[in-house]
Amino acid sequence: MKKEKHLVGIFDSGVGGLSVLREILASLPAQPVVYFADQAHVPYGSRQIEEVRDFTRSITRYLLEQGAELIVVACNTASVAALHTLREEFAPIPFVGMEPAVKPAVEQSRSGKVGVMATEATFHTTMYASVVERFAQGVTLYENPCSGLVAQVEKGDLEGPVTRRILEQVLLPMVEKGVDTIVMGCTHYPFVIPLIKNIVGDDVRVIDPAPAIARQVRRVLEAHDLLNTGADTSVPRFVTSADPAQFRKLLRVLLSRNHRVKGVTWQEGKVIESV
Repeated sequence: MKKEKHLVGIFDSGVGGLSVLREILASLPAQPVVYFADQAHVPYGSRQIEEVRDFTRSITRYLLEQGAELIVVACNTASVAALHTLREEFAPIPFVGMEPAVKPAVEQSRSGKVGVMATEATFHTTMYASVVERFAQGVTLYENPCSGLVAQVEKGDLEGPVTRRILEQVLLPMVEKGVDTIVMGCTHYPFVIPLIKNIVGDDVRVIDPAPAIARQVRRVLEAHDLLNTGADTSVPRFVTSADPAQFRKLLRVLLSRNHRVKGVTWQEGKVIESV
């Protein structure tokens, strides 16, 4: 395999991190990327913290073996569970992770009532508690784990009746309580923003953290002298621990892209490339 210059590794439990990848590809067209979807273990949000940490360690090792020089943890659950650990164990490799965008939501809210859509695992972490303590004083947060929504996005069902019903059950009570800003606290959820806006109307702001993450990736690449400039010469690579054919279909649905997808398997806690 030809070594790509300053490769960025990106991973998520499934397709959610593609919402981050989409922004990175748009803003950093000359930067080669490899995306790892751990669909064998999706969703991370219902798993134990230490289990998620173990997954992220093995995925990080795999991405480093591929030549990655920066790792993007494009999963809120994995970020709150493991980002600190990964930075310690794999120093000096730089990492960029996700953080619920409570701060910009609070700054932009007029009513002082903010909805947060995230997984149970994200809500029950010290990182989320710290974000709330630092930035949400004097503001009322309405939190909902949106049970079942990750599974719908993993199916590529972005606007069907089941997906709409899940979102209506989450969003309509928030709107009734006066929420005027909603935070996407899971990277899967931005893919249903058009349906969310259809449900809540134009008066409710929806915050997708992906553009801010792409800007942070640029800053970190620049700081470590890893930023590629020039024309778009790279083709993103995709890896899944589940069915490559199904993931390829989802790429067409979610990103309107058609790429080869490599399959890998888990063996005794390690990522092994399929023959």
